[in-house]
Amino acid sequence: MTNEVLSSQGQQLVKTAKIVYFLYLAALIFGVTSIIGVIMAYIYKKDSNPEWINTHFRWQIRTFWISFIGGFISALLCVIIIGYLLFIALFIWWIIRCVKGLKWLNEHKEVENVTTYFF
Repeated sequence: MTNEVLSSQGQQLVKTAKIVYFLYLAALIFGVTSIIGVIMAYIYKKDSNPEWINTHFRWQIRTFWISFIGGFISALLCVIIIGYLLFIALFIWWIIRCVKGLKWLNEHKEVENVTTYFF
């Protein structure tokens, strides 16, 4: 997809996906922006979109839900201290997934393995 010229709809979808990634990164400070981001990803993921852009929206949705569950488990495990370490790992994992997604998006590439739990 890197050599193709994007339509105006494609350019708008790329901008929207970038906004979601930036909302996710802002969530590391503000928290609530990730909820706005996942709602946007759900709204903009459509069958009529090019498949490569839908992989980004699926990646964003999975990132939110995996981190939500991971954050819940980490919070429960804070009672026995290990939860704090899991929060740090989750924080790093979140950043890596957002940065990798932004990199692929800027190159107009699909997410390499959208179903992975890692990076």
